[in-house]
Amino acid sequence: MKKWVVALGAVAGVAAGAGVFFTNQIMYIKKKQDEEIITRETSEGLFDMDAYEQLEKQTFTVPSPFGYKLNGTLIAPYEHKNYIIFCHGVTVNSYNSIKYMNLFIERGWNVILYDHRRHGLSEGKTTSYGHYEKFDLQAIVHWAKLTLGTDITLGIHGESMGAVTTLLYAGMVEDGASFYILDCPFSSFEEQLTYRLKEEFRLPSKYILPLANVFLKVRDGYSLKDVSPINAVQNIQKPALFIHSEEDDYILPYMTKALYAKKQGPKKLYMAPKGTHARSYADNGSHYKQIIDEFLAEYELAPQA
Repeated sequence: MKKWVVALGAVAGVAAGAGVFFTNQIMYIKKKQDEEIITRETSEGLFDMDAYEQLEKQTFTVPSPFGYKLNGTLIAPYEHKNYIIFCHGVTVNSYNSIKYMNLFIERGWNVILYDHRRHGLSEGKTTSYGHYEKFDLQAIVHWAKLTLGTDITLGIHGESMGAVTTLLYAGMVEDGASFYILDCPFSSFEEQLTYRLKEEFRLPSKYILPLANVFLKVRDGYSLKDVSPINAVQNIQKPALFIHSEEDDYILPYMTKALYAKKQGPKKLYMAPKGTHARSYADNGSHYKQIIDEFLAEYELAPQA
């Protein structure tokens, strides 16, 4: 009897250790330092610190509905009421959005940058891959409309986790923007983790994910199935541009194709021929700009001179 008790205790201990380990990887994923992001973006000609510093900026903080502060920056060189919010990916921060900001400022847009929870200058203890972030995005949208006017034309551009956050916001919380640009999102967190477990750990997801799901629910209050853009995208009525690199081997391109297929109403798809994850713009710059221009023109969203 004692042997069985010891054996069961050992199994329980291993299971608990594995559950804590994998949920730690999810909740506390290692973030990149500012210097690393800036160096990478500068070396590729996507970021110029001097030019950025010369822009007239207004910093702001918005309270998250979960009790922490979100930090952002408003850059509004134009008097008209066209604004776009940028949602960055996991491990980076709003410095990573500067390349997209430049693209839209060149096209006459005012821009809103902000850091997701637990990233950059924003507070928050864990990363939830869009689950809590979608309500934070709602807070940013509401701040923008309260501060800048309910009659603004408001776009949202999301990259990777930022695109997932945007999809969950628009499909589960409120379809509150004028349009969405969704660059390399996953369609299902559960499916994405299944793929990454196989690629990075060579582990079968059928044993790991149910365990991780239990621990994630206990430790951070949500389950993997709660982060499922494929179950939300059909609720989005506003125009949406889906973007993904065909060479992406981190979040596979078929996920964006599936999201595009399920989206109802106005939509457009661009599958970039070159680039790994989140590099559609970096490696297909001129075509990326062309697709943005075509999308905004098609749905009459571009600022008027």
